[in-house]
Amino acid sequence: MIDAAPNPRLGRYIETPVAGETVRAFVPPPLPPDPPIDVLGLIDRLSLAERALGRLDGITMLLPRQELFLYMYVRKEAVLSSQIEGTQSTLSDLLRFETEAQDGEPIDDIREVSNYVDAMMHGLERLDTLPLSLRLIREMHGRLLQSGRGETKAPGEFRRTQNWIGGSRPGTALFVPPPVSELETCLDALERFFHDETSRLPALIRAGLIHVQFETLHPFLDGNGRIGRLLVTLYLCVHGVLRSPLLYLSLYLKTHRAEYYRLLQDVREKGDWEAWLDFFLTGVTETANQAFDAATRIVDLFKEDRERITSDSARAGSALRVHDWFEQAPFLTSGQLVERTGLTAPTVNAALADLERLGIIEEFTGRKRGRVFRYHRYLEILNEGTDPVGTS
Repeated sequence: MIDAAPNPRLGRYIETPVAGETVRAFVPPPLPPDPPIDVLGLIDRLSLAERALGRLDGITMLLPRQELFLYMYVRKEAVLSSQIEGTQSTLSDLLRFETEAQDGEPIDDIREVSNYVDAMMHGLERLDTLPLSLRLIREMHGRLLQSGRGETKAPGEFRRTQNWIGGSRPGTALFVPPPVSELETCLDALERFFHDETSRLPALIRAGLIHVQFETLHPFLDGNGRIGRLLVTLYLCVHGVLRSPLLYLSLYLKTHRAEYYRLLQDVREKGDWEAWLDFFLTGVTETANQAFDAATRIVDLFKEDRERITSDSARAGSALRVHDWFEQAPFLTSGQLVERTGLTAPTVNAALADLERLGIIEEFTGRKRGRVFRYHRYLEILNEGTDPVGTS
């Protein structure tokens, strides 16, 4: 009897000493997978995902303030991606922190989310002058961990020690990434795949492959999940699948995290890339459709509220100017509005009273001084799905 040939999709294990124990560290084969991905079996999922992305791209081109939607959506992704890693901050926490309207929140959690926004925007801006590369990934990582709990975890540097995933010690780990001796070779191969055109795989398929490979290499001491999720959107922007960076999978992965982790492990242990890609493309479709729906409802909300102000406010001109700023920042104080609108304090306060009467904004601190107003219906749309892990 002839033994079946080994599956070239499977990696190899290297026995590695870690913290007084010997563990089996996994080294994946380079991308693309061999045998090749069965794209034909994924064609229906791929078509739905591409159609959903095209629809999202179309609506964002029609948004009156595309940069505002991007501003909020990037922050929502930052919150969700950080929640997967264990932070408890909400989108409202972050927005209030950014407008200096909040005291007493868990500052480390909010700082981590704020750092993620900074890392994401840095990566998107650098794509104008720098290709998607290991250098860019290190730059983003440096910003991600620049302050807070991650600043002792070698920000901007690939790891020089062995890490592991799950388990209280290396010997009980669920997964052990490649040893340091293999990491540079694996990362070089991944960077080459960023720019590979020989496989002729659709960009969405390649983005799904890149995400898993990065998570498997786990090249940093901390922040691998957040950078790995961000890579998907960066890659799709580089290859023209998205004109605006509005696809973020963290809500889908947060909702289905048990299946997500299982499928990552099935790629490593069984070479089952197709099951992962089916899941990934479904996530792209659902996420793009959710973003399309949110964008549509936000546009409708702004239009409806501005029409109500025009028809029902006794001071429509100033109320519209104040509303304009609430579209940009859902939490504001009267002092901030005086500074930003150029209106006098009595005029701003009268406009705020009018917007409260119309039910468009609400004051929620109950304080006499330093009152904070919020655009609550706008926040409800933005906050969907952003309860911390374990509370929803």
